[in-house]
Amino acid sequence: MMVKRQDSGAQEQSFEHALVLETARVTEGAALAASRWVGMGDKNAVDGAGTEAMRALLNTLNIRGRVVIGEGEMDEAPMLYIGEELGTGRYEVDIAVDPVEGTSVTAKGLPNGLAVIALSERGGLMHAPDCYMEKLIVPPPAAGRVHLEWPVEANLAALAQSLDRDVEDLLVTILDRERHAELIRRVRATGARVKLIGDGDVVAGLAVAVRGTGVHALMGSGGAPEGVLSAAACKCLGAEIQGRFIPEDDAMRERFRTMGVDENRVYRTDELAPGQQIVFSATGITYGELLNGVRRFGGGARTHTLVMGYATRVVRFIDTVHLEDDGARVTIRV
Repeated sequence: MMVKRQDSGAQEQSFEHALVLETARVTEGAALAASRWVGMGDKNAVDGAGTEAMRALLNTLNIRGRVVIGEGEMDEAPMLYIGEELGTGRYEVDIAVDPVEGTSVTAKGLPNGLAVIALSERGGLMHAPDCYMEKLIVPPPAAGRVHLEWPVEANLAALAQSLDRDVEDLLVTILDRERHAELIRRVRATGARVKLIGDGDVVAGLAVAVRGTGVHALMGSGGAPEGVLSAAACKCLGAEIQGRFIPEDDAMRERFRTMGVDENRVYRTDELAPGQQIVFSATGITYGELLNGVRRFGGGARTHTLVMGYATRVVRFIDTVHLEDDGARVTIRV
């Protein structure tokens, strides 16, 4: 699948054309490394393998990158920490990463493990605090027609009208957490169906933004950094995310204050990902509704990646065969 429009300025094309396929190479490498640990029950090993591979590949890109969303501050996470600088090249970019989204599901061999990254020009991705975010994600036809502060019932009615269907036809993804019990009850009371997931609300948001997955909205609270990654994808695809940061204590409220975050404000797609040049890439590690997982064969593997650029309006699904061993051969089939 490819959607393309080339009416952007030369500077925008230069940024995205230079990096979009290279960014796909980064998530492919992270997915391949993490796939060695699929089903082994060790989520730390999964995360470590994906992260180390992603860092090594980022350092080969023609960028001067700064991580704005990663795995914590430098003293909390040894790999891809917030503020880390990567690459020695030309393009100054901000980087949001989740080398393995869904470490637990990947370690268990369950669906929807993902390697994901977003790049933008400096200041193009919001530096989100590591807290919870209340989220609402809807597909392109419903963008601008819902609001996070509306009752659940009103949003589902507006969504159904936007999609020209009944509320009973809707499927809403919600993280399976005790805090969502009332939300789940209210969604079901409208007649809409609920898809509960254990982890992975970035891929769940992607499924909402892409037509044909059978999922029509994402609701509930999840990680704020994942919300910014979702915003980058939504912006490229024309979908909408609305989010509100949730402080867990006074210390987090103070962090909000120093970062300029308003806990009472509903942030929209263009505020979470304000960049005019954005590259987003996600590669499946385990099988999911949107992306196939890594499929290994003798001497190599096959990956499935979604990569896109905002300014260039290019969306690619890339099916790649990697011959890892010397002398490896593969029979190509459609």
